[in-house]
Amino acid sequence: MDAVPLTGPLDSAVLRRVATPLIVTVDPEARARLDRGRRFFHGLLHGDSGGDASPIYGATTGFGALVGYAGRPGEADQCDNTLAHLGAGQGPDLPHEISRAALLLRTWSLAQGVSGVSAEVVDRLAAMFATTFSPAIPRYGSVGASGDLIPLAYATQALRGRGHAYVDGRRMPADEALTAAGLRPLTLDGRDALALVNGTSVTTAALALARDSVRGAHRSLMALTCLLADLLGCDPGFLDKDLLRVYGHPGAADVGARMRRTLTGIRPSGTRPLQEPYSIRCAPQLLGAAEDALCYVDAVVTADLRGVSDNPLFFPVLPDDDAEKGKVVHGGNFFGQPAAFAADLLASVTAQLGNLAERQLDLLTDPARNGGLPPMLATAPGLQHGLQGVQLASTAFVAEIRRSATPAGMQSLPTNLHNQDVVPFGTQAALRSYDMAELLGLLSGSLALGLRQAVHVGARRPTAPRCAELLDALMEVIPPVEPDRPLDADVRAAARLLATRELP
Repeated sequence: MDAVPLTGPLDSAVLRRVATPLIVTVDPEARARLDRGRRFFHGLLHGDSGGDASPIYGATTGFGALVGYAGRPGEADQCDNTLAHLGAGQGPDLPHEISRAALLLRTWSLAQGVSGVSAEVVDRLAAMFATTFSPAIPRYGSVGASGDLIPLAYATQALRGRGHAYVDGRRMPADEALTAAGLRPLTLDGRDALALVNGTSVTTAALALARDSVRGAHRSLMALTCLLADLLGCDPGFLDKDLLRVYGHPGAADVGARMRRTLTGIRPSGTRPLQEPYSIRCAPQLLGAAEDALCYVDAVVTADLRGVSDNPLFFPVLPDDDAEKGKVVHGGNFFGQPAAFAADLLASVTAQLGNLAERQLDLLTDPARNGGLPPMLATAPGLQHGLQGVQLASTAFVAEIRRSATPAGMQSLPTNLHNQDVVPFGTQAALRSYDMAELLGLLSGSLALGLRQAVHVGARRPTAPRCAELLDALMEVIPPVEPDRPLDADVRAAARLLATRELP
């Protein structure tokens, strides 16, 4: 098992791996940063530099709108003061891959040494990832403004042995889960506790995982569009290099180049209309625009994976620093607006990719547009119903995606006695995008099932070798639909194949 050090950037590939046990190491560079930041925090807290102790949000004060009041004097009491009131979440538990990915992001952020937490806390968090322990985190309760306070509080409490958690997929009281995983409950002071909850880690985790899924569906739809065009005998002129060059959008040019490679060797049938429906003819423009939008989402995800989200932050003087003394800064690095905008854009991309997949499946099942194949790709229409149920379900998937695509990042509602007077709702945007991405994968699987069935009921074999390879892979996992049978498992099988197969 490869180790993941806490020095160096994270990427979403690591986040996907953390759903299962993973070795995370606190390397010497990270430990040095942590020790330096912790000493500086303690110096400020206790006035070790010769001056008076500095007021520090969350360490000596109340929280949120109650910052003007003193906190509890004992460190353990201040930890409880931080966490107990945040136990107000509701709804189903988050998926394990989001919960564990969020904790990995939180651990990485703390390990940068500017949160003032102890190395012991980071050590203990790192040890958790080698087990199957996963905190039970309710879905609803975060506005993504002071980070994901409520969901991360549940995660932190579970690590303290309070609330509930999972081990090996079984939900149980958190203290029992820690024992089963061979872990000890975390002991925290107020600064440690606040640093664990005052970040956008749930939002970033959900967005990164959703982005990866949508990127996979985007690649799938490029390949499936090529297979559709080949099965129908379309002329590939809609992918012409010069045509897309003068269009002026880099995403369209890139998508067109990839699709031309996939269709190398295609032989048009000569029986298709002069101009194909937009779901084929405009596919490079649509998929290209999605590529351009996804590049923006990529940039936000990369920045969030490599950034520190917390408040306050502590900047000790480094050996080669000209400053006379370090500083503690109270600010807003926990404000998840970038992720909110990116998740809203990702939702728009997902909706239009879903539209494309559903329209292509509709075209494929319609004898007026599919080159004379039987309606619903049924072997004996009336006696058999072919893809009729799958096509109906696809319509429902698209409707659900559209309903969920309403932007969240601009629907600010003031809260917390107007301390949080603008909020981004990035958590809702990211979790919604995660759900939408799953439906998009099922739409891609539905289209793939239709393409496989089309060949069974009379469509020609692909003439482009790469398209033929994709069809053969689908035929290996999906038998022809004859006679009718439930196709839910086949749709999921096709979706899994597309998600795991290296596509052109």
